[in-house]
Amino acid sequence: MIVATQRDRAWTPGTSDMQRPVQLVGFACALAAGLAAGAARAAGDSSTSFSAEIGLGAEYDSNVSVDELDASSNQGDYAGTLDAELKLKHEFNPKLDTSLTYNFSETAYEEFDFLDRQTHLLGLDFAGDLGPVTSGLTLHYINARLDGEDFLEYYRASPYASGFLAKKWFLRGAYVYSDKSVEQNPGRDSLGHAGELDVYFFRRGLRSYFNVGYKYKHEDAEADRYDYTSSDVKVRYVHRWDVLQKPLKFELGWRYEYRDYSSVTPSIGEERLDKRQRWKTSLDYPVFTKGNIELYGGYADYDSNYPSADYEQYVVGTRVSYSW
Repeated sequence: MIVATQRDRAWTPGTSDMQRPVQLVGFACALAAGLAAGAARAAGDSSTSFSAEIGLGAEYDSNVSVDELDASSNQGDYAGTLDAELKLKHEFNPKLDTSLTYNFSETAYEEFDFLDRQTHLLGLDFAGDLGPVTSGLTLHYINARLDGEDFLEYYRASPYASGFLAKKWFLRGAYVYSDKSVEQNPGRDSLGHAGELDVYFFRRGLRSYFNVGYKYKHEDAEADRYDYTSSDVKVRYVHRWDVLQKPLKFELGWRYEYRDYSSVTPSIGEERLDKRQRWKTSLDYPVFTKGNIELYGGYADYDSNYPSADYEQYVVGTRVSYSW
């Protein structure tokens, strides 16, 4: 069963809890705005563009779950999905640009309607081309709701650098600071620090390429039993074929996460250890002038000595989108 206790529901965040992410994001936004203003003064030509996308789909989930709460139903359900993205991009000059993005997504289940999820994401990216290296800063704010009630708030700030090592080899590295709060369980509120490294090999440009990545993360939660460090490895392959003079995109990805908790979990009397494998695949094909249809599937195998976090799951679905 997926439930929240009365103690959890009665909790309200303290002043310091609310001010910490606001101060962080405020400082980062001020820094990005200052850099952008300086770039604008130095730039001769600038341009602004707008893009949008909306998607509608349906999927089957074999094990409806809430990953952030280590809760699974062990039952399957059908769901309708809706998503939208709005993006505003401004180029100060050919070497400096910034973009503001808003994403909305909603999943509505047929039977598990009390787990209907709605997510809002606001993102800001500022990037500068320094010749062989592109560096920048990304900021994200995420607000998620379950069954119309507050569920999750997440703040993320990430400076990054990227560039080509050779003609076909591309490297990207980033540091990620995160601040997470979970309304249903304040013990899971946490601060996170992570380092990420991604390598791309463009076999045939964007028509065919590989991506291998590694992430190391430390998460410090309010309750010691949720503190952990993790190592995350991912492998991804993307290939495009011409079918009826249109590109059919195929993607296959695998991710493995080793999560080591640093304190004893009382219910099992030992330190928790999770080993998580996830597979994802998709086919994407253009329809009409600005539309796409996607078929996707995924499989997850969560191996843990904590019973409620030990389960298997697969998801299959389809999505139709329109962009302009």
